[in-house]
Amino acid sequence: MRQSKLFTKTIKDAPKDEVSVNAQLLIKAGFVDKLMAGVYSYLPLGLLTLRKINDVVREEMNAIDGQEILMPALSPKELWDKTGRWEDPGTEVMFQFKGRSDKELGLGWTHEEVVTPLVQKFVKSYKDLPVAVYQIQDKFRNEPRAKSGLMRGIEFSMKDLYSFHTTEEDMWDYYEKSKQAYLNVFNRCGLDAKIVEASGGAFSKYSHEFQVLTEYGEDTVFYCSKCDFAQNSEISKVKAGDKCPKCGESISEGKAIEVGNIFPLKTKYSSAFKFKYTAENGKEQDVIMGCYGIGPSRVMGSVVEIHHDDKGMIWPEEIAPFKVHLLFLGKDDKIKAAAEKLYLGLNEAGIEVLFDDRDVSAGVKLNDSDLIGLPYRIVVSEKTLAEDSVELKKRADEKVDLVELKKVVKMLSA
Repeated sequence: MRQSKLFTKTIKDAPKDEVSVNAQLLIKAGFVDKLMAGVYSYLPLGLLTLRKINDVVREEMNAIDGQEILMPALSPKELWDKTGRWEDPGTEVMFQFKGRSDKELGLGWTHEEVVTPLVQKFVKSYKDLPVAVYQIQDKFRNEPRAKSGLMRGIEFSMKDLYSFHTTEEDMWDYYEKSKQAYLNVFNRCGLDAKIVEASGGAFSKYSHEFQVLTEYGEDTVFYCSKCDFAQNSEISKVKAGDKCPKCGESISEGKAIEVGNIFPLKTKYSSAFKFKYTAENGKEQDVIMGCYGIGPSRVMGSVVEIHHDDKGMIWPEEIAPFKVHLLFLGKDDKIKAAAEKLYLGLNEAGIEVLFDDRDVSAGVKLNDSDLIGLPYRIVVSEKTLAEDSVELKKRADEKVDLVELKKVVKMLSA
């Protein structure tokens, strides 16, 4: 893509009310635009990134037999009355209003009340189970603390998967598979997530959160650096310096960002909707359920919080909007012609490239490139052409390599 064709522009200063790193950098780089607190428009670069995160999520959910659907964001009060959640938590969380004929409606902040009767229409027998369905859809929460950019929104992207089983044992087996699928998602997005025990509420002793340690985090976790023990501070009975209950090593304390969570729902929602299946012995049994959530927009914000420096963002390759940022510096037609030829060559090789063909100064181009943070930067200049070469630099490294023009496409294709 030619940068001159982007209708968006980088800006020097983010809105003064944005204090989080992800909001400041994403706005300055032209990835998102703030409409109001907790609500953002995704601009071309930001939407490309969000879609790549969604693609990673889809691949990993499909790998554990998830089937993608898309449910309405709008739902009637009657469904929520069955579970009691129209009144509790009610408008504390849910946007509720009246449509025509005074019909009471709500915007989905979660989808158990919609997915349970939906799957119930098709699942009748033990032969129809297990089944897992998921969607990637905007959710709406009447968030009283809309802040931290994409980390805590009123409208936000969510992947919610729901699994349906004949037995708790089968549900727990799937629950364990989902843990690894989630770790795969976060690893591919450049996040080192810990599986952290959290409150299971009315469902079980524990649910599990996926937390990424960072000084910018909102949550506090206690964890062992030797084994996999980790607990949210809300439930933890150990503190920093205590011995790990699993291996005896010293417990550490850290700030973290929650990027996903999974819950064993058991029969809470199937019972509310009288969702049963006919077992092999002919008797009716309650369907057992699990719930698994990842916020792709939250993942996007988390990546920026963790992968940045004082110049801008540093995107992991798999979710960057483009792999390469191509710049030419100087007014000479030969420099521009060489950059144009390289741009075509990169495109023909299937390498995603953002070509800064704007008529602006070298300083503006270099600063914008650092701010946008694509994995690789190529610079064509009078100096490099004198040696039939280009400068190739990884955004995450300080080292700059001089690479022959004829070799650079092949190198980036490897």
